Amino acid sequence: MRKLLLKSVFVGALGSSALLGGCATVDDVKHAQATADQALSAANQAQQTASAAGSSAQSAMSAAQAAQQSADKANTDVAALSTQVQALQANRRVAERD
Repeated sequence: MRKLLLKSVFVGALGSSALLGGCATVDDVKHAQATADQALSAANQAQQTASAAGSSAQSAMSAAQAAQQSADKANTDVAALSTQVQALQANRRVAERD
């Protein structure tokens, strides 16, 4: 019984190490958030430009929509990375308690 318990702890530690090694870090999430913020800023600027520019409003609106889509994708990526980091931190806390 002790051998089985020791083996399962060892396998769990190896699995946790593998998970921690290949996933997003807090720095990755911060970088993704900065990128999302830049894209959102570009989208807001493009929308303001579209509102102010009379004849070129259509092309500016298209640029604003493209920038908004980029910001939405970046925010989705940030959310996914944040979820990964939270899961990794929870796994690490569980592994540290064991």
